[in-house]
Amino acid sequence: MLPPTDQQTPTAALLQAPEDQALEQAIGDMHLLLEQHGYVIALYPSGIRPEHERRLHAIRSVLESDRIALVKVDLPPLGVAVLVRQLRQLSICDFSPGVIASAARLLSHYIYAGALLNSVAKLDRVPVGLKSHARSWVPGSQFAVLAGPEPQLIKVGPVAEPLAGPTFRTHLLVARGQLPSEWVQETLAPAWQVQAVQETGVPADSPRWWGTAKLVEFAAHLPDISVLYQLVASVRREKCHWCEMELIGDRCAFCSSPLTAPLAPSHTAAPAAPRAALESRTPSTGPLQLEAGRLSGP
Repeated sequence: MLPPTDQQTPTAALLQAPEDQALEQAIGDMHLLLEQHGYVIALYPSGIRPEHERRLHAIRSVLESDRIALVKVDLPPLGVAVLVRQLRQLSICDFSPGVIASAARLLSHYIYAGALLNSVAKLDRVPVGLKSHARSWVPGSQFAVLAGPEPQLIKVGPVAEPLAGPTFRTHLLVARGQLPSEWVQETLAPAWQVQAVQETGVPADSPRWWGTAKLVEFAAHLPDISVLYQLVASVRREKCHWCEMELIGDRCAFCSSPLTAPLAPSHTAAPAAPRAALESRTPSTGPLQLEAGRLSGP
């Protein structure tokens, strides 16, 4: 898990893997979190091991609780860590638990997550052509891969196509693996015109996700809580017809029920990134976000 951005950003609870904690203990811990915080948002990556995902659903079923949201996101490990921290930032604002949980899908569109790799031979989460696979066997080859919001793969070299980046102001978070390269800091960061570059430890799941430990993982993101607040607040809110939780988007994050009526096109697509931040808002107590991935770092 990433460290908080300021003194107001709360921490998160890390859910243990099935082999590290008995089911009875996991149920007890979840019950305690519900008693302390009221609602729990469990955010986990789509690449999580099946037995870990089954554990999450088993806990919710045993507790028979409608106050647990299981939110799966299709981001690489460092992108998941960034998204978790953003939800932690929003949890002190005046959003309801349903809005914060459903905001995960919205905010993931504004996280540019990727990695610099020495090989894409074992990469199966981003489309890789036969030519790129063949180039992976050439000594010294390096590839820049963008997993989201739109997948892209380029071969790094003197003449290379640009890696599509954000059109809004971001900070770049960098996690150095076993690949000795300064390309992300010296080439990618200036090209994307990021405002700041921070470094962190490599998430434990990154080598498995990217297919190699020789990597430099990166994620460009919106760091300002006021901009995040404006982005979420700009989307129309709905009420779930099944559990009556408030939500944004087309599906409830707590019970997974879709809206009864289709949303207008302006509400189904992610809105443009805000150019100006809102004025400071008075924070209020919000729900706790949980991260089910096995992430490491400072």
